[in-house]
Amino acid sequence: MKQAHPLYRKTVVKIGTNVITRKDGQLDLEVLASLTDQLAALRRQGVQVILVSSGAVGAGRAIIKQPQNLSPVAVRQVLSSTGQIRLINTYNDLFARHGLVTAQILVTKSDFRDRLHYSNMRTCFSALLQQGIIPVVNENDAVSVTELMFTDNDELSGLIASMMDAEGHIILSHVDGLFDMSEGKETLITEIDPSAKHFHQYITPTKSEFGRGGMLTKCHIAQKLSKLGITVHIANGRTPGILTRIFQGEAVGTRFLPAKAAHGPKKWIANSEGLEKGAVTVNQGAEAALLSTERANSLLPVGIESITGSFHKGDIIKICSSDGHIIGYGMAQYSSEKTLPLIGLKDQKPLVHYDYLYIKPV
Repeated sequence: MKQAHPLYRKTVVKIGTNVITRKDGQLDLEVLASLTDQLAALRRQGVQVILVSSGAVGAGRAIIKQPQNLSPVAVRQVLSSTGQIRLINTYNDLFARHGLVTAQILVTKSDFRDRLHYSNMRTCFSALLQQGIIPVVNENDAVSVTELMFTDNDELSGLIASMMDAEGHIILSHVDGLFDMSEGKETLITEIDPSAKHFHQYITPTKSEFGRGGMLTKCHIAQKLSKLGITVHIANGRTPGILTRIFQGEAVGTRFLPAKAAHGPKKWIANSEGLEKGAVTVNQGAEAALLSTERANSLLPVGIESITGSFHKGDIIKICSSDGHIIGYGMAQYSSEKTLPLIGLKDQKPLVHYDYLYIKPV
């Protein structure tokens, strides 16, 4: 029985390279047409859709011969910059059949580096959605190299989902979901609770044929988003009608159930890994307090053992245990210079208030 209303009113849909690329590297126009038809139908129902699509490098492979005498980075830049034109033109033509306008947005990880850039991107996406335009997003592979690269587009789409307060995030892969292999047989895991721990130990990681992503990466992204209050689906994008079925509430693929929604700043902080300006090491007492599930605790100077790097008020800092394990990330309420003389002292203002603190999943 169909639902009267779509499951989500705002969603980010990530389409992997292997979903829309044939074995020979050519774009699979039949699959692309099916997915855009479903997205257009959702748009007609009032769903705000942001599409994050891989496939530029794969499309580039089908257009030009493999470049010779170039470094791997340069090869990727050539393939992605040529293939991206074909990819976005294909989406533009397919959505135009439904009277829909698309917008191309290419980003790098550094675009999420501070609150101002973050807010500027959010304003852009919001304006496009308000006008009924479908943003088609991809990593800017032509300039994204080494430290500028996302792990893959799963990470990018997760950042956008949290930034835009999406209700649902759908990751379309070339497999049906996550499988429990613990008893020697493949059993599809239909739901995962946000409190689940170490579930990745019984999931067989898979490697993409053309893309960079893998199922283990998808698990980590999905778990992080679910803890921020976003429902995540991992499903097979080549299954006919997959998006329609998900939005009708069918139990297809694997669904990560959401926890209580986090507020905007905490979502930004949760996705700031690698963008921190400094780090603090805390003692065992502070670590236990921060990891407590019974009450919310802020990071106080009394629990700090040492500081690494230089940071100012409003910067993101990394919080580590005494053995070097990363506990989480937070927004500093004052500078490293001001913090140094307060280390170990009681009755001081928090360096990181709970409202601006993100604890990594165990």
